[in-house]
Amino acid sequence: MKKTIFEINKMDCPSEENLIRMKLDGISAIKNLDFDLVKRKLTVFHIGQTDKIEQAILDLKLGGKRISTAETEQTKFAENTHQRKLLWTVLAINFIFFIIEITTGLISKSMGLVADSLDMLADSFVYGISLFAVGGTVAKKKYIAKLAGYFQIILAVTGFIEVLRRFFSDTKIPDFSTMIIISVFALVANGFCLYLLQKSKSKEEAHMKASMIFTSNDVLINLGVILAGIMVNWFHSNKPDLIIGTIVFILVIQGAFRILKLSK
Repeated sequence: MKKTIFEINKMDCPSEENLIRMKLDGISAIKNLDFDLVKRKLTVFHIGQTDKIEQAILDLKLGGKRISTAETEQTKFAENTHQRKLLWTVLAINFIFFIIEITTGLISKSMGLVADSLDMLADSFVYGISLFAVGGTVAKKKYIAKLAGYFQIILAVTGFIEVLRRFFSDTKIPDFSTMIIISVFALVANGFCLYLLQKSKSKEEAHMKASMIFTSNDVLINLGVILAGIMVNWFHSNKPDLIIGTIVFILVIQGAFRILKLSK
C-alpha cells in the first residue's frame, strides 16, 4: 500500500472536496481518501497508479501538487456512516439559501445577492452529483456533471448580461440593508456547513478553526456582498453591487468548468 500526499491550494471549501472525490472515483487503485481542508492537503492510500491519480488531480486545476509518496502498512480505514446524511444536510442548506438569495436579490435589485445565490446553487450541484450518482455508472455521473456544468454557465452568462444592462442604464440603487442582512445569514450558513463537514472528519477538529472559515471562497464572497452593501449606502451608487456581482459570476463560471472536467 502506498500513501501519497497532495497539497491543493484552491481546496478551500467542501464542494472542492466533492469535486476531487468525483474526479478520482473509478480509479480502482485508490483505497481511501483523507481530506484536510484546514491544511489544504489530501492523502491518498492506493495500490499503484500514482501518475494517473496525480494527473486526475492536476486536471481539475485546483493548484494541486504532489508532496510525497511512501509505503505504508495501514490497510484499515474508519468508515464514516454519517457521510450521506451530512451531504444531504449541506445540500439542503445551500439550496434553501439559493432560493432565499435569488428571491431577495431580484426583489432588492441586487446583482451581488443574485450572483451569490448561483454560487450556492453551484455547491448544491456538486453535493447533488455526489449523492444522486452514488452507485451509478461512471457514464451516468459524467452525464449529470455535464448537465450541471452547462446549466451553471447559462445562468452566469445571463447574469453577466444583466450586469452590463444595469451598468449602462439608469437603474434603481439596490436595497443595501437587504444585501447586508441576507449575506450575514448566508455567512452563518456557510460557516455552519464547513463546521459540520469538518467535525465529521475527526473529534480533534470538532471545534472549527477560524483560519479554515476565513479561507473559504464562499465565506469571502459573503463578506464581499456585505462590503458592497455598505459601499452602496455610502456612495449612493449601484456600482459596488455590480462589481461584486461580476466577480462572483466569474467564480461561478470557473466552478462550472471544473464540473465539466468531470464529464470528460
